[in-house]
Amino acid sequence: MLDILLKKVIGSRNDRELKRLWPVVAKVNELEKSISPLSDDGLREKTAAFRQQLAEGTPTDEELSRRLEAILPEAFAVVREGSKRVLGMRHFDVQIVGGMALHEGKIAEMKTGEGKTLVATLPVYLNALTGRGVHVITVNDYLARRDSQWMGELYRFLGLTVGTIQHDSTDRERQIAYGSDVTYGTNNEFGFDYLRDNMKFDPQSFVQRELNYAIVDEVDSILIDEARTPLIISGPSEDSTDLYYRVNQVIPSLKQDKDYTIEEKSKTATLTEEGNAKVEKLLGVDNLYDITNMSLVHHVLQALKAHTLFKADVDYVVKDGEVLIVDEFTGRLMPGRRWSDGLHQAVEAKEGVKIANENQTLASITFQNYFRIYKKLAGMTGTADTEAAEFSKIYNLEVLIIPPNRQMIRKDFSDVIYRTEREKFDAIVEEIIELNKTGHPALVGTISIEKSERLSALLKRKGVPHAVLNAKYHEKEAEIVAQAGRKGAVTIATNMAGRGTDILLGGNPEFLFKQYHAQHPDAEPQVLEAAKEKIKKTCESEKQEVIALGGLHIIGTERHESRRIDNQLRGRSGRQGDPGSSRFYLALEDDLLRIFGSDRISNLMGRLGMEEGVPIEHRMVTRAIENAQKRVEGHNFDIRKQLLEYDDVMNKQRTVIYNRRREVLFGEQVKEDLKEIREEQVDEILGLYCPEGAYPEEWDTDGLLETLSHQFNLPFTKDELGLPSVGREALKEEIVRRVEEAYSRKESEIGSELLRHLERQIFLRMIDTHWKDHLLGMDYLKEGIGLRGYGQKDPLSEYKREGFEMFSAMIDRIKRDTIEHLLRVQVMREEKKPIAQVFPKAQEMQLNRGDSAPVRTVQRSEKKIGRNDLCSCGSGKKYKKCHGR
Repeated sequence: MLDILLKKVIGSRNDRELKRLWPVVAKVNELEKSISPLSDDGLREKTAAFRQQLAEGTPTDEELSRRLEAILPEAFAVVREGSKRVLGMRHFDVQIVGGMALHEGKIAEMKTGEGKTLVATLPVYLNALTGRGVHVITVNDYLARRDSQWMGELYRFLGLTVGTIQHDSTDRERQIAYGSDVTYGTNNEFGFDYLRDNMKFDPQSFVQRELNYAIVDEVDSILIDEARTPLIISGPSEDSTDLYYRVNQVIPSLKQDKDYTIEEKSKTATLTEEGNAKVEKLLGVDNLYDITNMSLVHHVLQALKAHTLFKADVDYVVKDGEVLIVDEFTGRLMPGRRWSDGLHQAVEAKEGVKIANENQTLASITFQNYFRIYKKLAGMTGTADTEAAEFSKIYNLEVLIIPPNRQMIRKDFSDVIYRTEREKFDAIVEEIIELNKTGHPALVGTISIEKSERLSALLKRKGVPHAVLNAKYHEKEAEIVAQAGRKGAVTIATNMAGRGTDILLGGNPEFLFKQYHAQHPDAEPQVLEAAKEKIKKTCESEKQEVIALGGLHIIGTERHESRRIDNQLRGRSGRQGDPGSSRFYLALEDDLLRIFGSDRISNLMGRLGMEEGVPIEHRMVTRAIENAQKRVEGHNFDIRKQLLEYDDVMNKQRTVIYNRRREVLFGEQVKEDLKEIREEQVDEILGLYCPEGAYPEEWDTDGLLETLSHQFNLPFTKDELGLPSVGREALKEEIVRRVEEAYSRKESEIGSELLRHLERQIFLRMIDTHWKDHLLGMDYLKEGIGLRGYGQKDPLSEYKREGFEMFSAMIDRIKRDTIEHLLRVQVMREEKKPIAQVFPKAQEMQLNRGDSAPVRTVQRSEKKIGRNDLCSCGSGKKYKKCHGR
């Protein structure tokens, strides 16, 4: 009650923030008078003057931030004037407010059709003046390409450079794009480029610069919905795919509730005792849970999930012999993304397509941790306020709701609920037919491809012309969406998140003209101009008719787990003060009500009474459903939060490894670092065999000599080291002296230049090899750590502790193996081969010395080890599974 009273008196935080920004809008408007008379060259000169002002001296980050604030009103006025001349669009005052919110590193929530793409030009231009680069991140390649071409005209007019990252861009094209003032691309491309850069062996082949400032379009889709799936770069492991086919044949003979149970909320499947026995019999094993069959159990459970919980045309589609994941929030296909842990292979076996080999992770990062690397992050979307708490906790991002330019007049009707899905679909078809008779346009939202195709089939049967937009027709997305507001249009769309194209009532003349031009490529210019005018007039005439009918009507065929996705669908209607309406149809058989609906909803249905074909429409029902959605959103937030807590452990380790790699690649101190590591190695070996405080006669001198000889590839004898009479410090000095002498001889033999090169390459190779194995080990640790909870231990604390121990051990192995390999390389002077032949894997990673000097072949001095021999490092593994990798 007190909160409500305070808000009435002093306004909400959102109101106070908006009040703070309005005086700056007044300054921008005032400057318009002096900026408008400038010539085109005069505007470009402003850009040069701003750059000079920002670059004066060597400003710190804080000083640069103050300078940006000082020039903000004038810079925004310059962009507004440039936009009027180049794009024919003048920024509204509320768009100036949105631009300031983005510049301050906030999320600007703006309704659909309020011109977010144009809003971004203001902070993008201002921050690009620093020369440190601005990234504009979109949800797909089409939007990145479209926005970079469309808004790129404005940036180039003002003297900035613009680049675009596309899925098929080469490394050279990426370097040019990232070197530009403004870079457009998708979240996946930016994330994968970061990972790839941290796997390279040559600084010249890096594509990204320091991550400075990013504006994320459809920020809720990218930072919330996609945050559950990490980006992974993987390589094939040696596991066979035969087992997937073998296990897949067993699953269809199992019966639900008798042989296995499923939990739809958490998407898990479990075998019963009876099911265990049946699987053991069918696979011909005595005990499925024997330690030797652990991988078999894993395969069975993943195959069970693939058959019972993952459905074709809902969770994935099969296209060109490939299983492609469907993004559950946007309805788009995600090529290149695979479910981990063998699940993707299990689905491939189920669908009878070729199984890709099991992959091993080489590098991975979550979107949460990637985007937190940027010095400044901002975002824009139509629906962020429902997730404001998550944005604040995870990304430290505040949501600012920007008021619309014109008042929203859309009518949102209460939900109607039916007993069965069949009754619900019949009612939806009837409403579409009624709307279609009058020419009232309808946009119908479904939550899966399967449902959209089912509805399409019903409409075809009734002879209603319509367009279908789902992951199968992804290429036509913009074209279909753009015309959804035409008179009589019926459009069925799977999840409208982040479509990025405005629905104009009466149709989009620009898209219609493009279609006309494509059909008449040889038409004369005057014919094209006449056609353009005719299309404009037709659209304007249709617009008035559609407005009279009540605007675009939205029909939701089911409530989504997240209120945001429902709001995104509703938000497609009522843009820029247009009329519109929306209604959601539900059934008790819908997944949301069936899995997450409370007993209260069922009891409510019983009290209100339900008959065949008769719906219930009541505000209490809508409220109860929204409460169910809130519970699911809370559950999903907990999942993402837990994932992030675990990934934060990995992120600290990842940061250490990637920083170390860059130090090795770019630093001049590698020689000195390796000298320190050699001394550390001597200290560790002495600590093991000659502990401090122990008498010399208690030392394990045989073990010491053997380990020193193996580690440093040097013959050590007791007499040479003065054992056993020598003191510990003198012993250490003598060992270090001999090791350094051996290393100096190595440098004389090989040459300083080549040895420096080898130091870097071998150091990097050891880091990559052990990091890859460490990632696999951490995956296994995380998989089983939950069981520690049964022992009254916190799984996360245990994961942190054991992860740290594993990481420390890995760092020691990297150091030990680097020194060992460097002291074993030898020059064979009679052969001269390019270095790519010495390190073939380095060639794959674009290894490049950067000069044309002849390179001498480097080989091991000891006898070649066979692939199946035990590795000489003492690990007990075969050479091919250890250092032979």
